[in-house]
Amino acid sequence: MPKKPQRPCQYPGCPKLTSGLYCAEHQKQMDYHYNHFQREPETNKRYGRAWKRIRDRFIKAHPLCEECKKHGKLTPAEEVHHVLPLSQGGTNDMNNLMALCKACHSRITLEANKHNSDR
Repeated sequence: MPKKPQRPCQYPGCPKLTSGLYCAEHQKQMDYHYNHFQREPETNKRYGRAWKRIRDRFIKAHPLCEECKKHGKLTPAEEVHHVLPLSQGGTNDMNNLMALCKACHSRITLEANKHNSDR
């Protein structure tokens, strides 16, 4: 499958091309800013180094998006989703995790957040 064309880094004044929003250098800066200034401290505690190891192991064992696979598409998994969110008592147990592509993860998260706000 052909790759999408690269586009300029969205960091102001950066001329580098990237396939994401930011080049590797600026992605690190933006991740740092997000984790330290925008994210809740409790969330940072739940998604630390231990979570990264769990996530990497899960993606290695489940390399394809589980939602896309249900529809006959083979899409690489990029995200690990908690079926029952940690904030609602979920755990990092393998039975509570799903491997998803970014599009499916965004859609499922949006639907869950909408459902929770309707309550």
